[in-house]
Amino acid sequence: MITAHQPNYMPYLGFFEKIIRSDEFVVVDNTQFVKRGPFGWIHRNRIRTEKGWDWLTVPVLTKGKFTQLISDVRINNQLPWRRKHIRALEFNYRKASYAAEHMEFFRELYSREFEFLMDLTLEVIRYGMKVFGIDVPVKIASEIGVGGKSTGYVIDLCEKTGHTRYLSGTHGRDYLDLDMCREAGIEIVFQDYEHSVYPQLHPGEFVPNLSFVDCLFNTGPDAPRLMRGGRDAE
Repeated sequence: MITAHQPNYMPYLGFFEKIIRSDEFVVVDNTQFVKRGPFGWIHRNRIRTEKGWDWLTVPVLTKGKFTQLISDVRINNQLPWRRKHIRALEFNYRKASYAAEHMEFFRELYSREFEFLMDLTLEVIRYGMKVFGIDVPVKIASEIGVGGKSTGYVIDLCEKTGHTRYLSGTHGRDYLDLDMCREAGIEIVFQDYEHSVYPQLHPGEFVPNLSFVDCLFNTGPDAPRLMRGGRDAE
């Protein structure tokens, strides 16, 4: 089974659970960059704070570039976003039990100036895969020549990689033509992710679907199990 996803920034736990359930993961870099809506996580994500949660947003250059592809999105490094992000992580997670074990990666990450958003997000995704123990091959959609739109894109992806099962996120129900997939010999499996509840810093109710760092910094070695929805590795 194969899965694919846009290269989200600081992804939530379900992003990684989708990868670990698959035999191969394709980074979708050759579709249109979207800043808002259900696909508006490519340049931002959320962390826990004393006030509940807050965004970590990478500023990107979009003026006159409405139809630009994800692979072409450039970061606006005229703004001090890197300093803001590392300070936000250090301040809001300074009392987290396992933050110190991982903060050096983020300090090093934010010490570098990335030109393209995708290069930054891939660094974070690969780190997440490493700490969660995910050993799944990663391919880039543009490098293997995947094309088409919505259902056609999924079919082309499966045909080019030789897979007959595709793991889709829950939003795939909104646009995938299942009959068209069946005719092409492709079975669609939907994720339907169940988020774990774990101890978080700061008062208030549990906030789900935050960046994976929230779970990682708070639970450390238990994070891989929690990423699977509380299930141990099979």
